[in-house]
Amino acid sequence: MLLWFCKEDCGFVPLFIYAIFGSSRQLAVGPVALVSLLVSNVLSGIVDSSDTELYTQMAILLALMVGILECIMGLLRLGWLIRFISHSVISGFTTASAIVIALSQAKYFLGYDIERSSKIVPLVKSIIEGADGFLWPPFVMGSIILAILLIMKHLGKSRKYLRFLRAAGPLTGVVLGTVIVKIFRPSSISLVGDIPQGLPKFSIPKDFSYMTSLIPTALLITGVAILESVGIAKALAAKNGYELDSNQELFGLGVANIFGSFFSAYPSTGSFSRSAVNHESGAKTGLAGVVTGIIMGCALMFLTPLFEYIPQCALAAIVISAVMGLVDYEEAIFLWHVDKKDFLLWTITSTTTLFLGIEIGVLVGVGVSLAFVIHESANPHIAVLGRLPGTTVYRNIQQYPEAYTYNGIVIVRIDAPIYFANISYIKDRLREYETAVDRCSRRGPEVERIYFVILEMSPVTYIDSSAVQALKDLHQEYKMRDIQIAISNPNGEVLLTLSRSGVVEMIGKEWYFVRVHDAVQVCLQHVQSLKDTPKSAADPVLGEKPSFLQRLLKQRADDSSIAQLESGYLTSPISEGNDSQLEPLLSRKA
Repeated sequence: MLLWFCKEDCGFVPLFIYAIFGSSRQLAVGPVALVSLLVSNVLSGIVDSSDTELYTQMAILLALMVGILECIMGLLRLGWLIRFISHSVISGFTTASAIVIALSQAKYFLGYDIERSSKIVPLVKSIIEGADGFLWPPFVMGSIILAILLIMKHLGKSRKYLRFLRAAGPLTGVVLGTVIVKIFRPSSISLVGDIPQGLPKFSIPKDFSYMTSLIPTALLITGVAILESVGIAKALAAKNGYELDSNQELFGLGVANIFGSFFSAYPSTGSFSRSAVNHESGAKTGLAGVVTGIIMGCALMFLTPLFEYIPQCALAAIVISAVMGLVDYEEAIFLWHVDKKDFLLWTITSTTTLFLGIEIGVLVGVGVSLAFVIHESANPHIAVLGRLPGTTVYRNIQQYPEAYTYNGIVIVRIDAPIYFANISYIKDRLREYETAVDRCSRRGPEVERIYFVILEMSPVTYIDSSAVQALKDLHQEYKMRDIQIAISNPNGEVLLTLSRSGVVEMIGKEWYFVRVHDAVQVCLQHVQSLKDTPKSAADPVLGEKPSFLQRLLKQRADDSSIAQLESGYLTSPISEGNDSQLEPLLSRKA
């Protein structure tokens, strides 16, 4: 294989660099099958594979370019893009990838070659078609070693005093397999074979003439490497209970690739299988990578003859044992019971990863996850509030059926920032709430329609110019129908935006309140005044019905007691100034 020499260097130098600059404690950096496949396919289409020197130089140059791109992304703090990879996507991705990797190791158990693929269908098809070449010795040895590994893992997890067995499992499998091969020398069991000896030498990529043609490939490999590495690192971080710094992760991978290119390595990234082995072996810090690098260096210098007799079925058993713990079917069951939408996301990601490949699976999962985020943002939760009996607390009437509302008033809480993508949806819901009146739980003066819409805006963290314009249009629409908007408890940033845009003056400072209850008290007084205004109270000279605002001003002095208005009964009128609870959020101009 032309990339063999680059591959062994890829698993040595980047380990040390990533341990210094990376943020994951379990991620094993080095050559991976998917990146190797991408490099091989792309370079074969650019240069003649018979030109070994040029082929290797281009692979090294590609590592340098990928490293620079990753460093730039890390320095520009573009790691936030990785936040859109939800836990459901990562869980589905790791589950499907674990199954694919386990199947790819089956050839060492079965004794015959199978097709190299990141998709499950070609793997299964290849396994079935090659069944005539099945050999019992590697299957029996691999199965025994796998059983030993699983037993040691179970004992290490279930009994604290046997915890060392979990970490000793892989070494036990390798030693046992090597001893069996040395004693019985079975010809049907494939071995690791001869490994080139010596450490990689320092060199700088020299031929930059193909850089332009390699840019698309570098971008593709960077994207795939980041998605895979960060996806694996986030999954392992979640399993080990710590937070992952995506920016540092990108920078660490970039520096590892840059330094790797100086030691004849092609692009490296986080290895799923080796990271799983790290996790199962109990690695807790980046020191695991340093130790692995030191052992790798010593092995390259002195121990390569000893590795010649390691059976590949033993190594396959170690990989399968490691990835079995990443098949997260329990998460799927949990999501089914807790959140069907996340379960759907998990299913889509795992299915596309299995049938369309790892990179496509991650991209589809992230795309669907973003679609869910956009849908939730464009269709935010909006609640109609009612008052809990015996309190001044207002809560969602769907969540608290005992909460009651008031005739002529609708109280709406918007549970999201208001911006161009969701303002249309919010306006539609407000119109619905205006007409959909549930009279069964309503109190207060009997009126036939809505006169006040109170917007509880404490959950609204941001409002943009499109939403401001929509609020102006809504205010004008309501004004034409004699409906007044009242605003309750907007935060400082939202209030400043409304003030700068003129919405505060348009609605009126007296209609901004600290609490929902304050707004309800004022609105109740006006609803009662409207109810008491005779229908024949038109001007005898002009013969015109007073406008809504004129009626409000005229009847302000005759407002009734708040407590009795809330119960629907009326006694003697009170003055507005007698209740300190009616103070608006903004003082009016003199």
